Amino acid sequence: MSTPIIIIIVIAIVLILMYNSLVAKKNQVENIFASVDTNLKKRYDLIPNLVASVSKYMEHEKSLLSEITKLRAEATRPDISDANKIALDAKISSALGSIMIAVEAYPELKANENVMNLQYTLHEIEEQISASRRSYNQAVTDYNNAIDMVPTSFMASLMNYRRKQVFEIEQSERQNVNVKELFS
Repeated sequence: MSTPIIIIIVIAIVLILMYNSLVAKKNQVENIFASVDTNLKKRYDLIPNLVASVSKYMEHEKSLLSEITKLRAEATRPDISDANKIALDAKISSALGSIMIAVEAYPELKANENVMNLQYTLHEIEEQISASRRSYNQAVTDYNNAIDMVPTSFMASLMNYRRKQVFEIEQSERQNVNVKELFS
């Protein structure tokens, strides 16, 4: 074999390997996002039961319950983008946290077995969502690194691959909760 043919074969193999690597990383991100999405659906399915269970007790938190119901409806739309799901997830997490803190002010709710079971189930789902987010963020980081680094960045550009967004908590979530503000 002549040297030019060997060079062409080596270049072709390298291009195929880069292409396959990028496709695998993209598919990994999509697969793990589907896992996150499944866990979010579990949470969305739990929200109506939670709202129904606590609404008769929580007269002062009607706006919070309405807000979480509105967010759930928006998050379960079929045409929602991944980026919007990520943003809504942060808002829903915050609202659910506020509801759980508000439950503490209602002794009859804290003693209600149904509410206690819903809290336990919600906690379990939140743990699953957290684990899914970590896996997703790692896959997205690997994917983003691959499309940003040379030489795969050239192939990613040709394939029209764009950076993906990781799950991040909102700035307001980074602050300690001021319980006094919740009840004033």
